[in-house]
Amino acid sequence: MRYKIEFLSDWHVGSGLTAGAETDAEVLKDRRNLPYIPGKTIKGLLRDAVREMQEVNQIDRDIADELFGHEVKDDQDRVVRTHKGSLFFSNANLPKDEQKEIPSELADFLYRNISSTKITNKGVAKANSLRTMEVCMPITLVGEINCYKEGKEKELTQKEKELLQKALKWVRRLGVNRNRGLGRCQFVELEK
Repeated sequence: MRYKIEFLSDWHVGSGLTAGAETDAEVLKDRRNLPYIPGKTIKGLLRDAVREMQEVNQIDRDIADELFGHEVKDDQDRVVRTHKGSLFFSNANLPKDEQKEIPSELADFLYRNISSTKITNKGVAKANSLRTMEVCMPITLVGEINCYKEGKEKELTQKEKELLQKALKWVRRLGVNRNRGLGRCQFVELEK
């Protein structure tokens, strides 16, 4: 299953790195200085969406456990073993044709810095609370979800596809500060 992520606002998926005095948090970038989202991040978002849908009885738990994996716990709620899921998520990247159009010296124009500070009860900025974060402008990334059963790539069943389609639609935001306006997005399934 192929999908695209259309960002509707600036977004930040962090690398864990800083740029010294310039920024406190850098966007995750590939070797060409282009933004991407790791497959494990996408998998986690969709797994969270599936769990939320399970809470409101929107989906079948057995299918979700097979696709995303699950934990087996003992009487004291300790994990005894884990079962691996059958899904593999590629990184979400700019489409190949767009990557070719962006010379590495222009890739810096995909990013900008935003700053924030903590305001005290008296309405003034708290000392030493200024933070600067690099964000990526709204763009479209593409990724792929593959299914592997018994060590071989398999086609998703209709029920599995429907579950993933629901999960893709459930996700509305991703990345850091998604509750503060960043990372608004829309996942759209692409035709093969």
